[in-house]
Amino acid sequence: MPDPASSDARERPSADGFPETPLRAGRAPRPESADRLPAAAPLTHRGLAGEVLLVLSLSLAASAVAAVISFVGSLTAPESLSEQTAGLVGSQAAAERPWLDLARQIASLVFAMAPVALVVYLLHRSRESARTIGFDLARPGRDLLGGAVLAAVIGGGGLAVYLVSHQLGLSVTVAPSALNEHWWSVPVLLLQAVKNGVLEEVVVVGYLLLRLEQLGWSPLRAIAAGSLLRAVYHLYQGVGMFVGNLIMGLVFCWFYRRYGRVMPLVVAHSVIDIVAFVGSAALIGHVGWLPGADG
Repeated sequence: MPDPASSDARERPSADGFPETPLRAGRAPRPESADRLPAAAPLTHRGLAGEVLLVLSLSLAASAVAAVISFVGSLTAPESLSEQTAGLVGSQAAAERPWLDLARQIASLVFAMAPVALVVYLLHRSRESARTIGFDLARPGRDLLGGAVLAAVIGGGGLAVYLVSHQLGLSVTVAPSALNEHWWSVPVLLLQAVKNGVLEEVVVVGYLLLRLEQLGWSPLRAIAAGSLLRAVYHLYQGVGMFVGNLIMGLVFCWFYRRYGRVMPLVVAHSVIDIVAFVGSAALIGHVGWLPGADG
């Protein structure tokens, strides 16, 4: 038999005439739907276009705007393009404060990956995943081999374009590394190279081509848009490197459309930048055929 006193306590009317229900352990009662999240709204054409603009604005479209402004500044400078220098990786603190410099380098690397994390999150929101664009470790051997071949072809061609365009006065002198010499300089350069490979290939190739296709763009139009964006955010290096990166974009987009995987592109881009950052930095000033800040 239930205790009448306890029953009365559970159903004792309040001042407004409604029964009172005691709180459990001081916690407010939860509504029945509290454990059920609302279903995600279906993607619309306008919503998808807005998503693409947002991702690009937070990443490489912003870099493209900055590159155009920098290029206009170079064109209006009294020196010719080949007499100007563009640094790729620079120190962020005085040489006598290496730990401050390192902390800033690491912070910039970490937050530069935020657009990639956002892309992966948005893919999951639309019931896709990083695997949809081939950004995974499912085929490490083939990805490494394909990336190495692409790096050799594109890297060699890019170096030729840079040397010729520099001789013609169409490109600035590129200084791959302006880091002060510290024990961590090479590891930071390696991380910068991998960051560039992941950020650019995931956003500008894998994500952008996928979303543009979902928006109804033809493959050729999407490839042209992605390649042009890549070329524009390298425009600060001059006309020659604009053309070189446009060609690189076309090749990379074709490769992605052909094989459906972005990981070989990440490998190729990372290897190219590792050679540029570490190899070229060691050669500049020591060989006559490679332009550099020292001559």
